[in-house]
Amino acid sequence: MVSLLNARSTAHELLDAEHLDLIELRRNLREMAMLNRLPGGTGDSVRAVERLLGEQSEATVLDVGTGSGDFVRRLRRRRHVEVIASDLRPEVLEIAARNLSGTNHVSLLKADARAIPLADGEVDIAHASLLMHHFDPDDAIAALSEMRRVSRLGVVINDLRRGLLPFAMTAAAVLALTRGAYTRHDGVLSARRAYTLAELDTLAAKAGLKRSSRSGRFWPRVTTVYR
Repeated sequence: MVSLLNARSTAHELLDAEHLDLIELRRNLREMAMLNRLPGGTGDSVRAVERLLGEQSEATVLDVGTGSGDFVRRLRRRRHVEVIASDLRPEVLEIAARNLSGTNHVSLLKADARAIPLADGEVDIAHASLLMHHFDPDDAIAALSEMRRVSRLGVVINDLRRGLLPFAMTAAAVLALTRGAYTRHDGVLSARRAYTLAELDTLAAKAGLKRSSRSGRFWPRVTTVYR
C-alpha cells in the first residue's frame, strides 16, 4: 500500500465521466455535504476565508467547483458577502441552485476552472474544495493560475493530502459513512489521486502563488491559503 501511494494515481473518478447517473450524483452530493462537516472540511474553508477577509464588510467570494453548495450556505451564514458558485457541470449547478434557492446574494456561474469567465481581480477570494485532485498537474496549474488572476486577496484550497495515514482515515470514513456508488469509489480513489502538500505548493508556485498559511496537518484534508 505504501508503494501505491508514493506516486499519484491517474485512474479516473466516476464523477469525471462524460455522462452521469443523476440519482447517484444527487446521492453523492448529499453524502459529500455530510463528509464536509467532518474535521478539515467546510468549517476550515470558511475560517480561512474569514481570516483573509479580516474586517472587510463588503466582499465577493468565488467558489470553484461548488458541488452541492454547502460551503456557500455555511459562508453566507457567517458573513454577509456576495458569493459566485461555479461549476463546470450543468447538472451539478442545477442541484446547487435548488439547494441555494433560499440563500441571498448568491449567483451561479457555469465555468471551467481552467478558464474562468471573470475579469482580473473581479472577486476578493477564490476558493476550491476537493477540486485540485481531479486535475492532472498541468490542469491544476491552469486552474490555480485562473484563481489567482480573478482574486484580489488570495486563493483558498481545501483538499486531501496523499499519504498512508490520510488514505486510511479517508477510506475508513467513506466506507463507514456512505453508501452511494460514486462516493465510495471516488472517495477512496481521491485519496490516491491527491497531491502531497509539497506537490501542491510546487503547483501553486508555478501558478504564481505563494503559501501564506495552512491548517493543521493531522487530518486527511488540509486548507491552504495562497497569495
